[in-house]
Amino acid sequence: MLQINPGYVYAILGAIAFSGKGILIKLSYVYKVDAMTLIMYRMLFSLPLFLSMAIYAERRARRTGHGLTFQDVLGVMGLGFIGYYLSSYLDFLGLQYVSVSLERLILYLNPTMVLLLGWMLYKRKVPYKRFIAMGVSYSGVLLVFGFEMLSAGPDVVKGSVLVFLSALTYACYLVFSEHMLKRMDSLRLVGWASTVACICCIVQFFLLRPIEMMQVDTAVLGYSLANALLCTVAPILFVMRAIERLGPSLASQIGMIGPMSTVLMGYWFLNEPIQAVIGLGTLLVMGGVFMVSKLGVK
Repeated sequence: MLQINPGYVYAILGAIAFSGKGILIKLSYVYKVDAMTLIMYRMLFSLPLFLSMAIYAERRARRTGHGLTFQDVLGVMGLGFIGYYLSSYLDFLGLQYVSVSLERLILYLNPTMVLLLGWMLYKRKVPYKRFIAMGVSYSGVLLVFGFEMLSAGPDVVKGSVLVFLSALTYACYLVFSEHMLKRMDSLRLVGWASTVACICCIVQFFLLRPIEMMQVDTAVLGYSLANALLCTVAPILFVMRAIERLGPSLASQIGMIGPMSTVLMGYWFLNEPIQAVIGLGTLLVMGGVFMVSKLGVK
């Protein structure tokens, strides 16, 4: 009987679940809800799960005498603000103007941004062939961007910039979290940083929006709950499980099905056409990221 490593299943489920986020956001926008309200509900539903995750990891760490220091608290708050709150909010804003296919392709440039930030901030050497690989990825995004500009108009520029900033802020989170992961495990960091982000999104809504804007269509609540459970918390756990069983390199390579699954779900749920240009752009982005992360070209 064929034995399948559960790690492959976790990696595939994690990639598809992450990709579904944009679909649910787009479906919610049909009901004329704004980005701030939408992300508030997503984080409101996610908060109990992330807080439970953080408390569990914290108790486990304290049993070994590794409680949070004041420096750790400041680090977690900063990472939560940049990596989960600001990045998520910019992504929600951008999805008002671009297709989920283009959004996913821009977000998938994240590994190349991490590489560039390491080069700029820490003077880490980047072989010239890696720059070529990154050029392949960015050419794919520019191809799809140009196609959407012709078909959807100038709002695509606004949406693309917002999503790009979302990817950039999350890349900053990954770069700056490297030293934090030497002080605490990933479950603890993700739990507390995500909890901080949830609180920021909820507080932002109540400071800047009237309470009446909480009254949204039932469908929006359903999409937000699904977004919180299936596309926010679940994929984080799936990817962690996949990394435990397969290692980060193989898990990330399997995660490359994410952009393609977004294109297919966009066609199925949003009636976004599958164009040859989008397919070619997706292959270029995936190919460039593969070269950067897997081949380690020198």
